[in-house]
Amino acid sequence: MYTLRTRSRVPVTLAIAGVLLVATPLVSGCSVINNVVRSVSSGQVPEGLGTGTTVPSDFPSEVPLIDGEVVLGLSLPGDDGEKVWNVTINVSGADAFDAIKTQLTDAGFEYQSVTEGESASGGTFRKADLTVLVAVGATDGEHWTANYSVTNAETGQ
Repeated sequence: MYTLRTRSRVPVTLAIAGVLLVATPLVSGCSVINNVVRSVSSGQVPEGLGTGTTVPSDFPSEVPLIDGEVVLGLSLPGDDGEKVWNVTINVSGADAFDAIKTQLTDAGFEYQSVTEGESASGGTFRKADLTVLVAVGATDGEHWTANYSVTNAETGQ
């Protein structure tokens, strides 16, 4: 179940910026996500971008999400009319990546790559036409978030 709490936008913005900085090197091959990362981290929201603090209603049901407070949910058109989704969730710490990896592989996603560090971990997962990039990182030394970027495999490369 996904919960929603109202909080100041400043910590949420800092949390998102922190995760986006972690995720940027991991998504360097995906132009759609890179454009969104650059726009959101610079404070600009691309035209037509649906944003909120819930999981987008059209988010692929095949992608399991870790339990936690959703701090950002995006759904936007990608290349060739395909969709791109991004969901950021508050998590308890670095161990959240292991739980997410287990959820995704149990759901049939193939684990393809990983970046692990003291303050951030990430990985790429594939299943049929979906690619899921997950980055878990410390946003301010105390708080942790998990960022899911989901694309169609054909347009997410």
